Amino acid sequence: MTRTQETAPPPLGHGMRKLFSFAPGYRNLNHGSYGTSPSAIRKRAEDLRLEWEARPCPFIKYDFPVLLDESRAAVADFLGVPVSTVVYVVNATTGVNTVLRNLVWNTDGNDEIIQLDVIYSACGSTTKYVCEASEGRVRTREVRVDYPVEDKDFVAAFRAAIQASRREGRNPRIAIFDTVCSNPGLRLPFEALTAVCREEGVLSLIDGAHGIGHVELNLAQLNPDFFVSNCHKWLFTPRSCAVFYVPERNQAMIRSTLPTSIGFVPRSASSDDQSGTNAAEKSEFVRNFEFVGTLDTIPFITVPAAIEWRRTVGGGEKKILDYCTQLAQDGGKLVADILGTRVLDNKTNTYTDCCMSTVLLPIELSTSSPVTLPWKGRRVSVSDWMQQTLIEDYQTYLPVFPFQERWWTRLSGQIYLEMSDFEWAGHTLVELCAKLKEALHES
Repeated sequence: MTRTQETAPPPLGHGMRKLFSFAPGYRNLNHGSYGTSPSAIRKRAEDLRLEWEARPCPFIKYDFPVLLDESRAAVADFLGVPVSTVVYVVNATTGVNTVLRNLVWNTDGNDEIIQLDVIYSACGSTTKYVCEASEGRVRTREVRVDYPVEDKDFVAAFRAAIQASRREGRNPRIAIFDTVCSNPGLRLPFEALTAVCREEGVLSLIDGAHGIGHVELNLAQLNPDFFVSNCHKWLFTPRSCAVFYVPERNQAMIRSTLPTSIGFVPRSASSDDQSGTNAAEKSEFVRNFEFVGTLDTIPFITVPAAIEWRRTVGGGEKKILDYCTQLAQDGGKLVADILGTRVLDNKTNTYTDCCMSTVLLPIELSTSSPVTLPWKGRRVSVSDWMQQTLIEDYQTYLPVFPFQERWWTRLSGQIYLEMSDFEWAGHTLVELCAKLKEALHES
């Protein structure tokens, strides 16, 4: 065996498991929720953390900004945009909050936020808070459709909501939508939605929590007004790390980070009254996000290592995305066949053009009236009962959630999984649903 053969990375599938840190027997079929990173990238993070602890002040004040700029350059190249347009925040929800809390709403009370009925729950809570805090200056308008629906009909409903807002004398100020929504896990026509926003003169805010490393992205072509994406999910960085993209045309809107950082420059300050490393070479936007208080920002500077690992060990972006997408599609169908149900998809199969699959569970149980079950001396929801049973009895975790008055689960395709994992998941879910029926009868 040659030296090259000895050091060649394993093929995608179960051979990749040894490059991660899963417990023996644990099947990580829910990569989408929190992600996980290869041991080699976490080793890079630990090495950087040791440098930080060896010389805390020099590292934070002088070494870290240089490494951060290198990381920003790497992710900018990955996304096809200028380095001046990207910074890091801790997660996608923080990026969404940063945009919505920086917008100055008009005093006439006509501003509206256009959002989807499948908006991520934390982002939905954010829009509720923003409306409350604005004291009536902004409200939300929700785009509702009956899933599954074809992309053209979804886009038409989105445009109709914007136009209805204007007909009613409102100002559709900004629209928030996902690349791949969470529960249910399905790819949205975010490219077309972004184009509609541009045509209609509405700001586009893309929640790409499931974005970078998951679907093909070229932000220069997409040209959104704001975009944020978790790197710790599908790009394989340690938690927590998200890239936040704001084109230069919109950077003046983002006055403050959350919380306000030492890099904030009040409007009354002279443009010459700026301090810090390379202040003259960096924009106010970039300096604002460079040091947002003392946080564990080591994950921010592991992005170059993650991108390189994906290229050299994973085989490159196309190979990874093709494998994970195909596995999620085929695996989802297999699970649905075993359960005797179906995958949530439309006729053109655009929902499943991603690395997640949402499968209907054979549960005849109302989702509108709350039902609880006993669990270790307390009562828990149906979702929690099923999820905790999966953990304790089967060494796995799958999200279980109600949607459109039915119960569903979501599975992720990833480079350390194979079809046999999905076959196992299908039979496991059959047993789980039988246990649930028995538990409901007993309770």
